[in-house]
Parts: sequence; C-alpha cells; structure tokens
Amino acid sequence: MTRTDEEIHGPGTGLLSRDGLPDWLGPVDRAARTVRPEQLSRFLPPASGAGRQSAVLVLFGEGERGPELLLMERAGSLRSHAGQPSFPGGALDPEDGDPADGGLLRAALREAQEETGLDPAGVQLFAVLPPLYIPVSSFVVTSVLGWWRAPSPVGVVDPGETARVFTVPVADLTDPANRATAVHPSGHQGPAFLVASALVWGFTAGVIDRLLHFSGWERPWDRSRQVPLDWRS
Repeated sequence: MTRTDEEIHGPGTGLLSRDGLPDWLGPVDRAARTVRPEQLSRFLPPASGAGRQSAVLVLFGEGERGPELLLMERAGSLRSHAGQPSFPGGALDPEDGDPADGGLLRAALREAQEETGLDPAGVQLFAVLPPLYIPVSSFVVTSVLGWWRAPSPVGVVDPGETARVFTVPVADLTDPANRATAVHPSGHQGPAFLVASALVWGFTAGVIDRLLHFSGWERPWDRSRQVPLDWRS
C-alpha cells in the first residue's frame, strides 16, 4: 500500500520531486512510499503528540564506486551522542515554518548546510519516511530522503559540533563483512555497520538497515556477530 501525500507530509509535499531521479534510486523511492511506521521501528511517536520535532537528511549521491550516503561524525566533546556517526540534521527551528507545511524538509536542508557546508540548491528532496521516536531524547525524527543532483564541497563547519563529514558507498553498507549487531551497555541490540573507520549504530544504522531491506539491496549477513560500542578500544 502506497501512503498518500497527506500521510507522507501534508501540504508541504510540494517541496518533494521525483522528476529525473536516477534509475537506481527507484527502489529506495518505492520503499519510502510504501513502508509503514511499524516496519521501521517499535519506537513510534506518542499518540499524545509529545516530543520535539526534528529532521535528518538521508542524502544519496553517486561517487567513484557508485551510490553513496552522506554521513557525519559528532564531535567527541558533545554532551550527547559524542563521536557517533549520524545523518546531518537537528531540531525544527521557528525559521523552518510549520512542520505540517514543509518545515521539516526545510529543517533537514538547513541543518545539513550548517553542519556540512553542502549547497542545498544541489539537493533534490524526493521522499520522507514515517516519523520515529527517540525515547532517550524525546525527539520525533523525520527522515527526509534526497538526491545529491549537483554535489558541492562538504566538510566540518564547526569543530565543536562535528568531527568529520564523509560519504560511504552503498556497496560497503551492503557488504556482509561490514555488518554486525551492536550491543549497548544497557543490553539493547540493534543493527550496525563497520565502515569508513567508524561504527554506525543507533537511529542512523536502524534507518539504513530498513532502507536496504525494503529497497531489496540487503544481502544476507551474520546477525550473530556482535560488537560493543567501544569496538575500537
């Protein structure tokens, strides 16, 4: 079942466009438009509407090794999520406008520009995933999918916020040798990717894992292989 525009993002869907997407993004686009919230995570936004609205940019580009994703690594000095790889993104600001009228799409682009220096003019937003909930921070996170139609230089803008900005080939993310189950000190387990000298876990890894699965890109991997969050120490 395909979600309607109203289910996807209300009247703000006018900011989304599928025109001219490369063929290889077709499976991702279809997955984003058919996946149901409960297929992505058991952590869904509270029915009460509680939680701070935020957005991340899941940006697909095409590099020397084919399709790739843009990621960043949080600065080690941050009070929360220190050193953790993630998608660019953050909380909705008043300047972004109504979240039901494209505000979250604008937030994803604004945060990505502030954190990585990318030029939003070169990004084509084509779909959004159902919002998910992060209980530890009370954020309601909308993943906004984009095609890096005209790549621009990216890098660390504020070292106090970001340690590095990098891209990861999708081929590396689907390689079974780079996949594992991350084990949090609390005992919680979730998908993880050991790529680009980093351990991608948590919300970011969960979104990547589900996109690979529902796009048909996932390859069989050893789910019994476990890694602690301090795997490099």
